[in-house]
Amino acid sequence: MVNSEQTVLLKARKAPTRILENSVDRMYLFFVYVFLLICLIIVAYPLIYIISSSFSSSSAVISGKVWLFPVEPTLRGYKAVFQNPQILTGYGNSLFYLFFGTLISVTLTITAAYPLSRKNFYGRNVITALFIFTMLFNGGLIPYYLTVKGMGLLDTRWAMIIPGAISVWQVILARTFFQTSIPSELTEAAHLDGCSDFKFLLRIVIPLSKPIIAVLVLMYAIGYWNSYFEALIFLKSAKLYPLQLILRNILILNSIDPTMIKDVKELADRQGLKELLKYSLIVVASAPVLMLYPFVQKHFVKGLLIGSLKG
Repeated sequence: MVNSEQTVLLKARKAPTRILENSVDRMYLFFVYVFLLICLIIVAYPLIYIISSSFSSSSAVISGKVWLFPVEPTLRGYKAVFQNPQILTGYGNSLFYLFFGTLISVTLTITAAYPLSRKNFYGRNVITALFIFTMLFNGGLIPYYLTVKGMGLLDTRWAMIIPGAISVWQVILARTFFQTSIPSELTEAAHLDGCSDFKFLLRIVIPLSKPIIAVLVLMYAIGYWNSYFEALIFLKSAKLYPLQLILRNILILNSIDPTMIKDVKELADRQGLKELLKYSLIVVASAPVLMLYPFVQKHFVKGLLIGSLKG
């Protein structure tokens, strides 16, 4: 009798717990799913439309025949993109700025945030206040330009990297992560074993900080890839232009004057190619960031949530 009762209790413990839902709960869940589905459609449809338009013919794009799937599939837009030497040069420049800029920015952010997260670091509150002060006040564009000019960075690749190498917001995010995730007892134990601060940062802190590093890499990479304002004011040589500035020149400044073209067919063809080129350029320009995100996505949410907690 006792064995049978114990068996029943064990089965009851192993059985999954089911939460009883009434009609109100089911109705609420139904509206939640409908709302999320609508949000998904609103976000996903423009992306699908841009990709489909980039693979469609120019006549189909202009006439509005593209809705969901490519119409008269063609690679004409992508051929025009990759045959343009300016776009290839800008693509290479943007990859350079993304790789080296992200590497430098993440390194400087970690080396600035970790000391500020340690309670035994003398003057950390004053330094943090000075960091935050720069978020609220700045000297303006002209002093910024004169500073970059005084450093001899004008019309160089480093003008896109060095002036904005550190984001105060990322420093605060990383500092909070270190405060909440790296206990002081671990630091004390490492020091008792003869581990220096630099070795502790390199061998213990960084391996334990993959979530926040993923957040920093993604945010800095997106910032460098999308930057064009710095190139607009600091760069004069076209061979140093990033992809975003070249796209701006092609899609915004390179407008077609109908009075310069007498042939209606040629005008329609050029206008169609311009529309097709616009969608192809959007896809090509977004590809690196979209390929980077899956590698850091599993760490992104954890690092962002922990780093945003008040420390």
